[in-house]
Amino acid sequence: MTAISETFGSRLFGDKAMREKLPADVYRKLKKTIEEGRSLDPKIADVVANAMKDWAVERGATHFTHWFQPMTGITAEKHDSFIHPEGNDRALLEFSGKELIKGEPDASSFPSGGLRATFEARGYTAWDPTSYAFLKDNTLCIPTAFCSYNGQALDKKTPLLRSMEALSRQAVRVLRLLGDTDVRQVLSTVGAEQEYFLVDRALYQRRKDLVFTGRTLFGARPPKGQEMDDHYFGSIKTRVAAFMHDLNEELWALGVPAKTEHNEAAPGQHELASVYRTTNIATDHNQIIMEMMKRVAERHGLTCLLHEKPFQGVNGSGKHNNWSIATDRGQNLLDPGTSPHENAQFLLFLCAMIKAVDEHQDLLRVSIAGAGNDHRLGGHEAPPAIVSMFLGDELTAILGSMERGDSYDGSQRGDMEIGVHVLPHFPRDTTDRNRTSPFAYTGNKFEFRMPGASQSVASPNIVLNTIMAESLRQFADVLEGAENVQSAMSELIRDTIRRHRRIIFNGNNYTEDWREEAGRRGLLNLPTTADALPYFVDEKNIRLFESHHVFTETEMRSRCDILLENYAKTLHIEALTMLDMARQAVLPAACAYQKKLGDIILAKRAVSAALSCRPEETILQEVSDLTDTLFAQISELEAATQGAQATETLQESANYYRDRVLPAMDALRGTADALEMHLPEDMQPYPTYAQLLFSL
Repeated sequence: MTAISETFGSRLFGDKAMREKLPADVYRKLKKTIEEGRSLDPKIADVVANAMKDWAVERGATHFTHWFQPMTGITAEKHDSFIHPEGNDRALLEFSGKELIKGEPDASSFPSGGLRATFEARGYTAWDPTSYAFLKDNTLCIPTAFCSYNGQALDKKTPLLRSMEALSRQAVRVLRLLGDTDVRQVLSTVGAEQEYFLVDRALYQRRKDLVFTGRTLFGARPPKGQEMDDHYFGSIKTRVAAFMHDLNEELWALGVPAKTEHNEAAPGQHELASVYRTTNIATDHNQIIMEMMKRVAERHGLTCLLHEKPFQGVNGSGKHNNWSIATDRGQNLLDPGTSPHENAQFLLFLCAMIKAVDEHQDLLRVSIAGAGNDHRLGGHEAPPAIVSMFLGDELTAILGSMERGDSYDGSQRGDMEIGVHVLPHFPRDTTDRNRTSPFAYTGNKFEFRMPGASQSVASPNIVLNTIMAESLRQFADVLEGAENVQSAMSELIRDTIRRHRRIIFNGNNYTEDWREEAGRRGLLNLPTTADALPYFVDEKNIRLFESHHVFTETEMRSRCDILLENYAKTLHIEALTMLDMARQAVLPAACAYQKKLGDIILAKRAVSAALSCRPEETILQEVSDLTDTLFAQISELEAATQGAQATETLQESANYYRDRVLPAMDALRGTADALEMHLPEDMQPYPTYAQLLFSL
């Protein structure tokens, strides 16, 4: 077995490969480009491209692709071979700097929200040198940004890079005011926890709903679910362990630092977490993780489900986004530190985040919006749709003391006047974790628990970076105009706590009491994607993103349209799949069972009129009644689905599917699931929850 140290990054054109393949001066220039996030010097582009090609060809590559992340939420790639014909019977392998730096895929066939028409097909991919190229199968994959002919962002990477620059710009301003004259750059970092389900592939292929929608549209709850808490952190089954082993080897070879793996709470559910990376790299890595999970699962006769709620009645799958910020020297700005100066700096950045979350609850909700995630939020360890922050009792008490201007003596730690006294080694884990909180401080980072398993982490991190940049911009404006920075900072912290304390909640986010309390506090409750998306193009949000050069208004409106259309299309496909399964599987099975019961009754009566037929007659009546209801509900769902064609705008369409189609689907499911409980095992029209969840 090859040592992990030798395997790790073996299919990555990273630092080791660059040192080996590039001339020393070119290597230094490229490293500077990567570290400072600048465009590649065209003068060295051909040298870099040729070295990259040689490295890839030595490992069996025949093609290259610009690997990008369009608004589909998954990755895209167009493969070109390295072959350049020379005459009729010869070919050279070439790869130019021009081909490395820029590609030209079709921009009209990807979601654009109207930015690109069919007759306006030109789009461009541009190499992102901050993310290393990697080898997948026989193809060199070059991470790129994707934009239109007119320069508008058509992807998730471009605005993410812009948001990182915006955050760095404002954070550096604040740190310079606090006396750090050496800092050049501040980076946001992310560690994403990826949850997923594994099911037997043969069973998966017999479920049209899983194949077409990624979730089960029908399915009665099995006798046992996750009630016994015996799956979480339990012994990993042999078949799953083999999958995890192969997955790790694939990811390690690609330079993805897969770290933690374990069983999750629901049967058949698991989690993989990777080591923290800068947000851009972490986003690329998570896209690779999701793709590799699906590919490796197939090799093992499994299917990996990344839908947020593939099974009703058990935990859904999220993607906990652990976000922090650090200087280019590695100092975590959300770590309380051990000195008075570090305490002051920490409290200022903490308050900037509190302010950001309170003022931009809407954007955080929008950033994780999607039809699948709507099913997940609000229960089974998923946070509710109401955004709030968990800080823990001790940190909340410290902020309360700061607001009042009095001493904090919870642990004999003395005065909290900024810059004078210190919290001796403020402990990172001052309280229990709150698994119901959407946004929880966990020591030196924030855990944003709302993103869904299938979603790219780019969107929530674009928002986190931008809203933090805005808070820091406002803080820097105040401090730059102050006569005494220390006094101004102390007052700024107090004022921020006073204005934004409503967003802090350390209790149980699932209770009705909290929903009522959140309403009294004025916090937003946006239960569905259709409710949330209009807030994205609110005037204040357009001003926010434009002022930090993250999105233009045109880009924002196009994204809103894409998300609305995706929501409606997702529910439309689910409705059609449900109708197909109800007509072709559930209804025939119910009718067949009624015939079987009727035949038994007739056979009994033929033998003797005295024989009791009560069990069969009772069941027959129940099944008959449910079948009648099912038949009517099929017609109701069909009519509701057809009615969506009458809507005129994308928002009207989304609202219609939310208000008319979803309730009709829920009603039909309830009846079909009740019928499933009556049907004999050999007459079930598709694999049951018991088979899907417990077959491994």
